[in-house]
Amino acid sequence: MSAASPTPPPGPGAVVAAPPVDRQEEVLTEEALAFLAELHRRFTPCRDELLVRRAERRADIARTGTLDFLPETAAVRADDSWRVAPAPEALQDRRVEITGPTDRRMTVNALNSGARVWLADFEDASAPTWHNVVGGQLNLIDAFERRIDFTDPRSGKGYALKPAGELATVVVRPRGWHLDERHLTVDGRPVPGALVDFGLYFFHNARRLLELGRGPYFYLPKTESHREARLWNDVFVFAQERLGIERGTIRATVLIETITAAYEMEEILYELREHASGLNAGRWDYLFSIVKNFRDGGERFVLPDRNAVTMTAPFMRAYTELLVRTCHKRGAHAIGGMAAFIPSRRDAEVNKTAFEKVRADKDREAADGFDGSWVAHPDLVPIALESFDAVLGERPHQKDRLREDVSVTAAELIAVDSLDASPTYEGLRNAVAVGIRYIEAWLRGLGAVAIFNLMEDAATAEISRSQIWQWINAGVVLDSGETVTAELVRRLAAEELDAARAESGVEAFAAGRWQDAHDLLLRVALDKEYVDFLTLPAYEELRD
Repeated sequence: MSAASPTPPPGPGAVVAAPPVDRQEEVLTEEALAFLAELHRRFTPCRDELLVRRAERRADIARTGTLDFLPETAAVRADDSWRVAPAPEALQDRRVEITGPTDRRMTVNALNSGARVWLADFEDASAPTWHNVVGGQLNLIDAFERRIDFTDPRSGKGYALKPAGELATVVVRPRGWHLDERHLTVDGRPVPGALVDFGLYFFHNARRLLELGRGPYFYLPKTESHREARLWNDVFVFAQERLGIERGTIRATVLIETITAAYEMEEILYELREHASGLNAGRWDYLFSIVKNFRDGGERFVLPDRNAVTMTAPFMRAYTELLVRTCHKRGAHAIGGMAAFIPSRRDAEVNKTAFEKVRADKDREAADGFDGSWVAHPDLVPIALESFDAVLGERPHQKDRLREDVSVTAAELIAVDSLDASPTYEGLRNAVAVGIRYIEAWLRGLGAVAIFNLMEDAATAEISRSQIWQWINAGVVLDSGETVTAELVRRLAAEELDAARAESGVEAFAAGRWQDAHDLLLRVALDKEYVDFLTLPAYEELRD
């Protein structure tokens, strides 16, 4: 399947259908809108086909109750000769990466954090209001031009960028293929958000970054197959040729955060091999994908409380070890999961306990062969650095550890019932509480939200509402003896709404989106038909 239409019809640039936001003319230039229109006309038809293929594959999983490595790509896996392109200097050392949205404060803090890489997020950590979409692009441009700062409204303290040599390397995460950008249309159709985020960033910054000794680097989210990776590669080739950038300048790290992609890691690297930089192992979206794809697979696919499913669970261990083995076999970086703890300002004991857990987690990843890992807060950067420094020393990575001892079967990747844990009443309550609290913030335009001392993003809400749906439909009996039913979930949701009102006060509660969040969580958790992505109906309720 070709990813590009062979002769896309000529036409005008993308049309903006949104109230103007400050300085948008600097981003939405006539040339940039024409570039987006070219991307849309060439690649959206293939994107549409691939979304249909996702649905077809999900139907196959429902019918067979299993997954396997692809027989048609066995030759790619068996060929030991190919490698991904060598990493550019700016991406050689990735031992600690910080993640976060592209608002002005986070842009300065992340670049100054001491992490080697900043995942500048237009996806799960960013609610796609028009202000966030355009403002995020402006903040990145301003950062590269060194004209960005911010003042803390609480302390009045001002923050500016450190010297260039001390700043993190920016790796942008665009939205997934499934989300459209309703404020930009071409030929009457909305442009995929992935092409908007990629296209605007690449158009405005590719040359600027090269002059700074960096490059246009990306994280690719929600990938479900090597065909989707092929589409991205074709987008990269076209974009570089169109703007006169040397082919292979772009580098992409793919998040292996869907269960189907876990069976196609080598193929994904192969399709992107001239642009590939590595693979990342994330937890919440991966678990969400397992529930989504095997939601009617019976008791053996019922996940326990989300916090009970750590990276040491047997099926998660199989996934992460296979990822390290695959990456190093092909010369790519293996990047580990998220430390999401947000330090408490008032409870030193809570911080001490959490820091110990973060350290143990990062020690494990470094010992397993990962080349780097994620944190959500600057205070966690030194902890993760210590773990990886202890293993790496002066080396930039440990790709020489081929992990040839690892052998993972298809069945081990979906052996959910190998975990000795069960759903609990408190786990259900937490899923409802976190789901409502996160959705309420998202509907107000916040994508990264501190909830119960953890930095949560859209993946959190996805796994929370998916587990509620799964537990209801599987008739799960909790440790309390109660069966999970719609009525029980409604009761817990009402209690959470009351708790939010009591915590925030009547006026703040009324000014928020609490009732909307409550109603949306119940809709996606209780409806008979499972919605593929929570953010699709949520986007319809997002105000600009």
